[in-house]
Amino acid sequence: MLLSRVADSLYWISRYLERAEHTARLVDGAVDLRLGRQSTSGAIERLYGSLGLPPAAVEGQIASFADAAYFDASNRNSVIACITAARENARQVREEISSDMWQQLNGLFLRLKQMRADKSRVARTHFVSRVVIEGVHLFQGITDATMAHGEGWQYLQAGRFIERAGSTAALLDLFLSDTSDPAEMPTPLDQVEWVALLRSCSALEAYCRHYTADVRSERVAEFLLLNAEFPRSVRFAASATESALLAMAQHSGRRPGGRPERLAGRLHASLDYAQVDEILGDNPHAYLTGISRQCAQIHAALYQTYIAYPIESALSA
Repeated sequence: MLLSRVADSLYWISRYLERAEHTARLVDGAVDLRLGRQSTSGAIERLYGSLGLPPAAVEGQIASFADAAYFDASNRNSVIACITAARENARQVREEISSDMWQQLNGLFLRLKQMRADKSRVARTHFVSRVVIEGVHLFQGITDATMAHGEGWQYLQAGRFIERAGSTAALLDLFLSDTSDPAEMPTPLDQVEWVALLRSCSALEAYCRHYTADVRSERVAEFLLLNAEFPRSVRFAASATESALLAMAQHSGRRPGGRPERLAGRLHASLDYAQVDEILGDNPHAYLTGISRQCAQIHAALYQTYIAYPIESALSA
C-alpha cells in the first residue's frame, strides 16, 4: 500500500497535466475561431469564459488573453502554473515514477519557462498549444510504457479521468445552457462554433466518423457526453474513473464497494442509461452541473478514503 503523500502526489500529477492540456486546447480553439470571424462569436465567449477570462472582444486582445492563459503564474489554472505544480509533485515522488517520466515532465517545464521568456511567443499561440498537448501526451505514453501498472499507476489514472469528466461537463454546460442572466438572451451558436467545440476536445474527426460531417448541437452533446468509446467523453472518463478506483481498492486490501467506488459507479451508470433528448429537453444546465458536483464528491471520497483518512481507520484496517 502506498504512503498517502505518494498517492496524493501521483493523483495531482495527472490532474494538473490534464488541466494544462485542457486549457491549451481551449485557447487554441478560441484563437483559431476568432481569427476566422469578423464579428464577436458566442463560442469564443464561452471558450474564454470556461478559463475564467473575459471574452476576446477586440481583435488585438487575442494574444494577451492567450498569454495570460498560458503564462500567468498567478492564475493557478494557467498552463505554466499547472505544469509547475505537476513537476513539483513528480519531484517529491521520484522513487515511484520512472526516470523517463521525470525527464519528460521536467523537459516540458523547462521548455515552457524558455517560451515564457521569449517575447515572440505572443504571435505563436498555436505552437505553444502543440508543445503542451504533445508534451502531455508523450508523458502519458511514457507512463504507460515504463511504469508498473500497479497501485501508483491507478492513482494517475483516477486523477486524469476525474479531471477530464468534470472539465468536459463544465465546458459542454457553457455551450448548452442559457445565460445566467434571465434578461439577457444567449448568443446563438452556428455550425462553425459547434465545430470549434469539437476541435477544442480533439473530437471533430471522431465525431465525423460516427455521425458524418453533419454537425448538430444535439449530436455534439450526445457525442461528448454519452459516447462510450471516445476517450474524451464524460461517459468514457466516468468508466475509466470507476475502473481505477476499483483497482485501487483491490491493491490497498479494501473491499470493493466503498464510498469512492459507489459514487463513481453511480455516475457511470447514470451516463450508461441516459438519453440525450431527455437531457436537452429537461434542464441541461442542472444535469451537467450535477455531473461536476458528482466529480467533486468522488474526489472528496477518494481523499477521505486513501489520502487524508483518520489514523483510527488505518489502525483498524
